[in-house]
Amino acid sequence: MIATTEAATVREAVVTVDGARIPYRMVGRGPVLVLIHGTGPGSVMWDDTIERYAERHTVLLPDLSGSVPAEDDGGPLTVERLAGQVAAVIEDAGRGLADVLGFSMGATVGLGLAALRPDLVRRLVPVAGWPDVEDEYLRNLLIVWARLAGDPEAFGRFAMITAFSPGFLDRIGREAVEASAGFMQPLPGTLRHIAYDAGLDLKPLLPRITAPTLVIGCTADATVPVANARRLHALIPHSSYREFDSGHVVLAERAEEFLQTVLEFFEV
Repeated sequence: MIATTEAATVREAVVTVDGARIPYRMVGRGPVLVLIHGTGPGSVMWDDTIERYAERHTVLLPDLSGSVPAEDDGGPLTVERLAGQVAAVIEDAGRGLADVLGFSMGATVGLGLAALRPDLVRRLVPVAGWPDVEDEYLRNLLIVWARLAGDPEAFGRFAMITAFSPGFLDRIGREAVEASAGFMQPLPGTLRHIAYDAGLDLKPLLPRITAPTLVIGCTADATVPVANARRLHALIPHSSYREFDSGHVVLAERAEEFLQTVLEFFEV
């Protein structure tokens, strides 16, 4: 059940899926929009922009297995497992068909959801995603990142410098750069996310996607090279495609343009 917090427009709930305790937040009113987080702490990555999405939507923000708020058995993660958690959140919220926006790892989960539960997805936007790890750059980046777990500072700085373009880091300044470097830490759940990322193969699922899909790629992406987004577009029937001149975290680097593009797609 939804529990109202001190902020009247924010509700919190927990759903249990195959033994996993998955918290989620519900914000705003209107058509349902699910924001699926990427590798790392969880749905907190959306906090700077929640209010903008909630102006026009009922926004659902699940914290999936491996995120800081979630609780489960600590076992390996699969696209079926994570997509099932998002499906359970949509059903528990009881607001009907959902639009889905997934970033990075969340893009792959959204793709899995659209393929496995087409009855729940109206429209889909996967951002900076990938279909598999045939890209040797991506495969090796994930290996190196996981091996930096013994040095938390290096782990966080590696995540930061691959997440943002050099020009963006210069624009935000030293203080913000240092804060960004501390965001990603080698917690057990984050390492589970990286293991999931490194073992992914969505190719058998992608032809099953029927929801209108806008694939977004980032031309300066040093985490997931843009060729991966282009491959996703080619593998998803009838999908459309948009590229931004941005590093991996386009929702920060090109915030306003990104937001308008996504909202226009969902409002069709």
